[in-house]
Amino acid sequence: MKTPRRLDLVWLLLIGLTLGGAILGEAAEPGLWVTLGMASVMVLKGRMVIDHFMELADANRTIRRMVRLYGIAIPLLLVLTHIFGAQIAALTSL
Repeated sequence: MKTPRRLDLVWLLLIGLTLGGAILGEAAEPGLWVTLGMASVMVLKGRMVIDHFMELADANRTIRRMVRLYGIAIPLLLVLTHIFGAQIAALTSL
């Protein structure tokens, strides 16, 4: 069981990462490094939410792995969209 103090600290870290990501998104020039940074923050935040707030750290191993895989797949798709955006747009346009 997680202690309230630990959950408070995780919550504060999530808020800090969210604010940092918003500042980075507004101030930085778009590029691969910014996208990789944002994807990394997404993975970290997702893992923290999965383990601490969804309480899957102690769940069935298969369920935990599937949810964690989802938390990695979405940021990976973000990076792939950045890299192959023009090709994806060409494939999906009418």
